[in-house]
Amino acid sequence: MAQLRQEVDPSEVGLDAKALDRLDQHLAHYVDEGRVPGHLVAVARGGRVAHLTTMGRRDVAAGLPVEPDTLWRIYSMTKPVTSVAALMLVEEGRLSLDDPVARHLPAFAEPQVYESGTGADVRTRPARRPLLVRHLLTHTSGLTFAFYHSHPVDALYRAANLESSVVPGTTLAETVDVYASLPLQFDPGTQWNYSVSTNVLGRLIEVVTGQPLDAFITERVLVPLGMTDAGFWVTDEQAPRLSELYGETESGGIEPTPGLPLRGGRPRFVSGSGGMVASAHDMHRFMEFLRRRGELDGVRLLSPATVDLMTRNHLPDNADLRAFGCRPAHDEPNNDGVGFGLGVSVVVDPERTLAPTGLGTYGWSGAATTTFWVDPTHDVTVQFMTQLRPKTSLKVLPDLRRLVHEAITD
Repeated sequence: MAQLRQEVDPSEVGLDAKALDRLDQHLAHYVDEGRVPGHLVAVARGGRVAHLTTMGRRDVAAGLPVEPDTLWRIYSMTKPVTSVAALMLVEEGRLSLDDPVARHLPAFAEPQVYESGTGADVRTRPARRPLLVRHLLTHTSGLTFAFYHSHPVDALYRAANLESSVVPGTTLAETVDVYASLPLQFDPGTQWNYSVSTNVLGRLIEVVTGQPLDAFITERVLVPLGMTDAGFWVTDEQAPRLSELYGETESGGIEPTPGLPLRGGRPRFVSGSGGMVASAHDMHRFMEFLRRRGELDGVRLLSPATVDLMTRNHLPDNADLRAFGCRPAHDEPNNDGVGFGLGVSVVVDPERTLAPTGLGTYGWSGAATTTFWVDPTHDVTVQFMTQLRPKTSLKVLPDLRRLVHEAITD
């Protein structure tokens, strides 16, 4: 077990210690007011951790504190890890970004696109273009989520028992076949819609490699990068370090809520979209691998050119998520100035973003209010870990971005 530690004084790497203290004081209010159980925040510059704070509880009822080695459900922060695994296969020539998905998953051979109607009266037409691997990585596939409640296809996902993106009791292969049986919301490549695409990508990795997704990611990504606690379930030895998951109550408080079934060995459904658990040390290693453009401690998994490709905007005409995203689901201020690469968001216009940040900053967040980003303009990496699934939008993540940005002195 490895543990993240502060390595350098903030002033040595151009960070303002007083501004970082303001960051801690601000985040402490969320804990003191009972809105967040506890959290970890880490800021590094030039690869060296200059600020590391833990606060509050990983288990409120048991009185167990958040510690540097606490384990967190990272949910959708799994997606960049799965995307890296897929890009490794692209570099090896076993996969191409322009491969039709149907070449590897025949269930997607004749995709239908929604045209009109609702429920049993939905009318579809054949897709005008094939669904490609790049559409999965950029979330321009036409797939969706059941929880949006903003389009008739979302309702079809709910009718197919996909409320949590997986048909209960099924495997990844079985659930992906259900996705393939449903119409696309739009023609591939014509809009952006955050979706179950990375689960399809995970299944594609299984077919191409002949290995279970978790086995391939562990062998080819996690072990080489020294992400020693990361995985798709926790062992009996790890279990005491796993944070409890909380949900927001109607009154604005928190209470324990069901989460990923991480205990008890390998899950039946291995999600490339949101199935991983990790420590702060693991996420620091992953961010460093990206910051160093594909290499860490002498181990290279991707070429610099591939990481550059992954972390640039792939939306047409350098559009942002608000302009190219499906409406009304993505017509919101936090999508201004932010585009999308291959598995990560990318800042394309810092002046329009909800919180200040550097041009080209990339990263992603998870459903339990976890986030990470890499700011290549300022050579800064940041992660924030907690375990809260809110009913409303907390300002904690935009506040975090603003306060970290204020701490950069050069």
